[in-house]
Amino acid sequence: MQVILLERVAKLGQMGDIVTVKDGYARNFLLPQKKALWASDANVKAFEGQKAQLEARNLETKKEAEALAQRLDGQQFVVIRSASDGGALYGSVSTRDAAEAAGEAGFSVDRRQVALTAPIKELGLHEVVVTLHPEVDATIRLNVARSPEEAELQAQGKTIQELAAEEEALEQEELAQLFDEIGAAELEELDTGADEGPVDVPEGDSGEAQPEADEDEPKDA
Repeated sequence: MQVILLERVAKLGQMGDIVTVKDGYARNFLLPQKKALWASDANVKAFEGQKAQLEARNLETKKEAEALAQRLDGQQFVVIRSASDGGALYGSVSTRDAAEAAGEAGFSVDRRQVALTAPIKELGLHEVVVTLHPEVDATIRLNVARSPEEAELQAQGKTIQELAAEEEALEQEELAQLFDEIGAAELEELDTGADEGPVDVPEGDSGEAQPEADEDEPKDA
């Protein structure tokens, strides 16, 4: 199918270009998104009559997009998700999640402007391209973490593997300290027992049972 582009489309052409595309791409994307018109004689003629107006509108929206891109580019947004100790998410982060995270920070971003080749399924920092205009892009960073504290550490450059290793090392250190304290307490108890010395035994009491006198044995006169 031949269509006439109403704006620049990446890897396809500029505004006003007449290009040939697959029918499905035109019907499912270009035409419903108003990025193109079917290149009939009537549409081509109508475009030529509106070309100056369309170019002026495109220039205005491009300037607005550039102003937004200057503020948005390089921004980092935190997305909290549940995940395993290995960093795999129980679920995923989608284009909608990215747009909502930007929106919560005061940026107007539509999920259709967010470019994700696949949903994010791992903890960590993920760079995402936002197409604000056919000729203007901004790159944001999604900080996907299990808690705000973990997100802060990731923002400092620590990976989930490093955080897990630090946590394991801390547990080992606490365990070793616990064993040291137990060992010290046992040694102190032994030392205390040694300082007390042997137990005094009363004279005549050897601690052994004495044999009882035989009643039938004759007594001395």
